[in-house]
Amino acid sequence: MPIAKKGDTVTVEYEGKFETGEVFDSTSHGDHSHPLTFTLGNSEVVKGFDKAVLGMKKGEEKEFTIKPEDAYGHPNPKLIQKLPRTKLPKDQEPKIGLILMLRSQQGHQIPARIIEVDDKEITIDLNHPLAGKTLIFKIKLTEIKSSR
Repeated sequence: MPIAKKGDTVTVEYEGKFETGEVFDSTSHGDHSHPLTFTLGNSEVVKGFDKAVLGMKKGEEKEFTIKPEDAYGHPNPKLIQKLPRTKLPKDQEPKIGLILMLRSQQGHQIPARIIEVDDKEITIDLNHPLAGKTLIFKIKLTEIKSSR
């Protein structure tokens, strides 16, 4: 039976939870209600997820924990910034927790979560929402397409 190796395209079903047991993502429901397909070793998923799938066999199931360093990293204080309220659309009242889509200099869209609002400015957090979190995944490898 083939095992998953670097360069193979693999398909997995998964459920991702926080240490509290709260499910943050799953291939069986929610935003990603379909299996995840990616190429091992191509940095298409976080490092810890990639490493966990390496060496698995088709049909194998596994549960593993990924520390922040092998997932989305630790929050970077430099990614918390203040913006004058005048830079915001006039038709939208800023609220804590609201996600704004900002555009980078390269034209990429970047989600920014509002974490503070006052009369003159808002404070946004550009860190990934999962930065600083330990993630627990339960996965099943459903397909391996060999790179050779």
